[in-house]
Amino acid sequence: MRLTIARKLALAITAIVIISISTLAWVTSQNLKSGFIAYLSDLERQDLVRLSNLLAEDYRQNGNFDRFQANRRPMRDLLDQIRSQPRPQNEDAPPPPPPRRRQGEGDAEDHRDQRPPPPPPRVQGRAQRDAPPEQRPPIDPMNFGQRLSLIDKSGIALIGPGDAPGGSIVPIMLGNEKVGTLRLAPLRQISNASAMDFVSVQIRHTLWLALALILVSLAFSLWLARHLLRPLKSLHQVTAKISKGQLDARAEMISQDELGDLARDINSMAQNLERNEAQRSKMLADISHELRTPLTVIQGEVEALMDGVRHITPAALESLHAEVRHINKLVDDLRQLTLADAGELHYQFQAMDLHPMFADLLQRFSLRMAQAGLHLDSQLGNMPAWINADGGRLTQVLSNLLENSIRYTDSGGVILCTLTRNGALLELGIEDSAPGVPDASHALLFDRLYRADSARNRASGGSGLGLAICKVIVEAHGGRISASASQLGGVKILMQLPFIKTP
Repeated sequence: MRLTIARKLALAITAIVIISISTLAWVTSQNLKSGFIAYLSDLERQDLVRLSNLLAEDYRQNGNFDRFQANRRPMRDLLDQIRSQPRPQNEDAPPPPPPRRRQGEGDAEDHRDQRPPPPPPRVQGRAQRDAPPEQRPPIDPMNFGQRLSLIDKSGIALIGPGDAPGGSIVPIMLGNEKVGTLRLAPLRQISNASAMDFVSVQIRHTLWLALALILVSLAFSLWLARHLLRPLKSLHQVTAKISKGQLDARAEMISQDELGDLARDINSMAQNLERNEAQRSKMLADISHELRTPLTVIQGEVEALMDGVRHITPAALESLHAEVRHINKLVDDLRQLTLADAGELHYQFQAMDLHPMFADLLQRFSLRMAQAGLHLDSQLGNMPAWINADGGRLTQVLSNLLENSIRYTDSGGVILCTLTRNGALLELGIEDSAPGVPDASHALLFDRLYRADSARNRASGGSGLGLAICKVIVEAHGGRISASASQLGGVKILMQLPFIKTP
């Protein structure tokens, strides 16, 4: 049988409950036994006090306890007398006042009233069993007599051992004089059948209650495990659908606990996978289109040369060469994006001043801007702009941004380049004049193979991968890059990089 999480959880809860209830039942039974023995010991101590009073009266009449040493029958008679009399409701309460006597009654009458009642007559032999219940000697269920020790005032044990450890010790007092000591060995276990039956019934009831609680806890733990793991079953079904390619599957938000957070994360993962799959499909279609177009042009040029429609001239060869360069550029951009996605696009970071690097790059592009009829306005300032960067990769980003501005700015326009510091960031801006792009397209310019104007031809539109590569490189430098509308009428690209102190 497969142990599911629900079964494991139910078994764990049940095991904890069984251990707890079993421990509680065992402790309760032990406390019941010890408490009942303590209760019996307290009753025996009361009997021991009553016995000491009888022995004190016996000592007053006889002057010693010698007769108890020679014969055990007198002690048995006293014990039978104690057992035959009911215990008082409150042993510690003061005795009731003696009845009033008529005037003239002598001390003899008073002395006779204070004598203990005589012991019940003993019935010998078979007559003990045939005697009425009130004449039968009480039994000794707790072995009271066998655990009893009588010690005289000289410390000599007349009955039982004199040095038994523990138990109850009661002095025998005659007035203010101690004439002896009663010692009762402690009650170790219950030997009375009735008392044992009482304790056994209580323990049995405790065990039955413990078993009932265990069964209830088992049923509750099974219900609780299924209730807690019900959302997990839904999550399992959703993940199974996602693994089969059904990326539109979503988990139901059943709870607001950790499983609810897991469902939310699974839904977010499925949404990202669905979006990435759509982007992948679109990218494959765009790449196929980008590759098919130059290949079709090359095929048409070659077939025209082979059929003699066109002659092999430098212009024809230059046209073929341009198409090959375009394919190489597209393949190289795809390779860089693939390496970036795989984390294998290597960088060599070092501290460098961005100001002279950017100024040199603008100097190199100034001739091309002049040929395109564009005016360059650079506002770089004179402050140092130290960053931790890969100079080659950063030059690639800036070159791509400047190429886009030259390519998409109308002749007679302006390209503005700025370099400022904003707190802990260096902000490098490149903006141009008209034409611009719709506001909704600014956030999409860095998507792969995206073109704001789908009607642009390949000569002006490029591959659509340049800005995506720029974003990957800037983010690898710990920076951000964004696009917005320029006040000049075109597009403003803002690149933010973390500033470092002068090394």
